[in-house]
Formats: sequence, C-alpha cells, structure tokens
Amino acid sequence: MSTLVECVPNFSEGRDRAKVDAIIEAMKVPGVYLLDREMDADHNRSVITLVGDRECIAEDAIRGVGRAAELIDLTRHQGAHPRLGAADVVPFVPIEGLALEDCVTLARHVGEEIWKRYQIPVYLYEAAATTPERQNLENIRRGQFEGLREEIASNPARRPDFGEPRIHPTAGATVVGARKFLIAYNIYLNTAEVEIAQKIAKAVRFSNGGLRYVKAAGFPVRGLAQVSMNLTDFEQTPIARVFEFVCREAARYGVMPAFSEIVGLIPKKALEMAAEWFLQIENFDSSLILENRLQAIMGGKMAVGGLRAGVEPFVEQLAAPTATPGGGSASAAAGAMAAALGAMVAGMSRGKKNYLQYERELSDAIARLATLREEFKAAIDADAASYDAVMKAYKQAKAKTAAGDGIITEALKGATNVPLGVAERAREVSHLVETLKPITNPKMASDLAVAGTLAQAALTGALANVEINLADLNDAAFVGEVRRRTAALER
Repeated sequence: MSTLVECVPNFSEGRDRAKVDAIIEAMKVPGVYLLDREMDADHNRSVITLVGDRECIAEDAIRGVGRAAELIDLTRHQGAHPRLGAADVVPFVPIEGLALEDCVTLARHVGEEIWKRYQIPVYLYEAAATTPERQNLENIRRGQFEGLREEIASNPARRPDFGEPRIHPTAGATVVGARKFLIAYNIYLNTAEVEIAQKIAKAVRFSNGGLRYVKAAGFPVRGLAQVSMNLTDFEQTPIARVFEFVCREAARYGVMPAFSEIVGLIPKKALEMAAEWFLQIENFDSSLILENRLQAIMGGKMAVGGLRAGVEPFVEQLAAPTATPGGGSASAAAGAMAAALGAMVAGMSRGKKNYLQYERELSDAIARLATLREEFKAAIDADAASYDAVMKAYKQAKAKTAAGDGIITEALKGATNVPLGVAERAREVSHLVETLKPITNPKMASDLAVAGTLAQAALTGALANVEINLADLNDAAFVGEVRRRTAALER
C-alpha cells in the first residue's frame, strides 16, 4: 500500500525567483509532486508545498536543502521573518497510509542525511523533538542565525541533534520535524502601525495566554501592519475563532482587518468549519456538502443502500484469508467508532438548553474527537502498510548482514509505532468518554458505554500488536522506551 506525505520546506529567499526556481528544480524526484509555491519579498522567504511517497519525498527534501545551501548566503540575508538557515525549516505531515510517528522516523532520517551530505547541523522539532524545549520552533530559532553562530559551540543547550556544534558558514542550520497540518494565516490591518499588530499578536498567541495552538508575531508588510500566525491544530482552534479574536483586539486600537491571506495550502475541512462557525448551521456535517457526498459515494466510502452496505466491505476484508487487514487495523477501526460515538453524544447535547453551561467543554471534546477519529481512520491503512513494509524488509535482507538487520529493524519499528499510537489515542478517547458522562444527556448513556468498550478494545488490541513486534526487535533503547509508554497505558 502506498503512503502519502506532505513536506513544506521554508527557504530563506523570497526575492530572487531564479534561485527559488533552481531549488525547486533540484527537488524533482520521481514520485513527488509540487502543489504550491509562495514567495514573499518582505519576509524574504519562500514556502514550497510538496507531496509524495515517504521514500521519494525524503530524498526530495534532502536535495532541496543542499541546493539552498549552494545558493543562499545568510550572512547577506535580510527579511522580516526570523530564520536560522538557508533551508530554514523542513516539516513532514502524514496524509495517507501512515501515522505521525512514521513521519518522526522520516524526519530523523532526513536530519541525519543533511548533516552527512552537506555538513549542515540539524535540530529536530515538534513531534520529532528530542527534548520538550525543542518542540517549539521559536525556542530553537532564538537569536536567529547570528545568535546561534555565537552560542552553538559554547552553550550545551544549543547543541544540534545531528552534527557538530558549529553552523555552516553561509547556510546556518536546518530544523526538521514532523507535525500535523499547519495553516499559515496572516491578517493585514488597515494601519501601518506595526506596534498594534505586535500587541494583537501578543494577545492571540498561546505563549502569552491567548488561543491554544496559535503562534503569532507582528510585522510591517507591503506598507501595512500584519499579524502573522501559524495555526498548529485548526480543528481545536478553528481559523474562524482566530479571525474573530483578532477583530476584537483590533477594535480596541481603533483599527480593523483590511484582508487576510493563506500562505501555502489549507485543508478543505478548515473552510467547512469556518462556514459552520459563521453561518451557525445547526447539526452541520461535512457530508451535507454536495461534492463531499458525491465523492464518498463514488469512492465507495458511503452507501446509499443502508449502513450495512457501507461497513460490509471492511468486514469481509477482515474475514479474507490474507494477512492484512488484521487485528491492528481492526483495533484502529474500533478506536474510530469509539471517537465517533463520543462525538455524536457530545454533538446531540451541545447547544441544548440544559447543557449550555457545558458549551465550551462539549465543543472542545467534539473537536478533539474529530481529530482522533481521523487519525484512527488513517491508522487502519497505516497498520496494513507497516506489515507490508516488514514483509518487504525481510525479502530485501536475504543475507544476515548488518545492513539487512538494519532494514528489518526499521520496518519493525514502524510496525510498532502505528499500534502504539492507536493505543495512546484509545486511552485518550476513553478518558474523553468518561468526561462526557456527567455533562451530556443521560438518555445517551448506553452510547457512551459502547464508546468506552470500543476504546478499551482498541487499546487492548493495539497493545497486543505492539508486543508481538517487540519480540523480534533487538534495539534495546527503542524497546525500553516503548515498554515505558505501554506500561503507562496499562496502568
């Protein structure tokens, strides 16, 4: 089964089109597709959006970093946007056939290769971070290129994850990571006073007590004050909520948004959520959208002829005498159903008179359960894909060589990480279901009971799959870390 990964490298060049063209040309690896390119002269930065198979896109990203190092000299670079390297940040986002944990493995491979090939030190961030402090990009990029150049050799806290404690003289350092889909969203104010944008950014960003999953800064761009934001989890902090927050803050200073922009791409779901937010459609669901309904039916994901017709294909695939889909996929499916039931119960109570005091808790639960449901659904295929990868690795490693053992070990790690992620999400769903019991309609207690039972089944099944993969792994450090996480789940 194929995998689909998005990569969104940010390069510190937004004024010289020829250089950006050359970087893109270097990234033309077969199996990788260019979805979008954005150049911003004021920020002096380009954002390139690519999608492809994980093996192909890894090589693509590595080549892009190398070409950027040849063309971009940070000692001469100036722009509004903070930067650490010529290839400043390279995030990987799971799209289809794999989980976030797989992108963590991918990010670490790419980081190691960047240092080996180009002698550019690499820091890991977000889900790939090796320390809690490095989960936030801002912490890594503190002081920018010039500050890191002064501190990297003398400050142990700034030692890179890959490479020696010295920056590349002109290309600086690169930050590589794995994360969920990020929306780069900018709001321009009808004023040139950048101090107002900075005050609004301070109010809206989470680090200063603002909205969760929002990072923000204020910049002067094209003669206007810009509130520049990254929305790191649009399902829990919707883009509409961010826009309204900025509008209210702007009004305090006698200004208002002139217009807004998306840098790169935005998921359709984010726009659907914005439509629901502003139109206040009761019991809105994405399946009410004509194109979504057509796509689901034409693609076989929804059946007009009853619920059985929709679930039957998967059940029959489970019954077939083939290795995949198997127990791991079934566990993920159980988790998806648990999250769906929890969201249904919360949705049936949200907005009702008797539960208005729990509006915030119910909305947060619905948003989180929606995210978990999508991740479980992705894991159904990812589990089967990881098993196929293990079988492929055994075929490739015909001889008992060190290289062969390494291929098998990496494949087994992937096959372990998928059910481990399912187990951790199942535990979270179980907790959310418990929190919903006292704040939802008691007549739906049976639905929550089923949700809790399904979540427990997903947890038990996923942990069983983790254990069976650990039995064949020889990496003591990896096994120890996984056992620490499973022990926490079992408690």
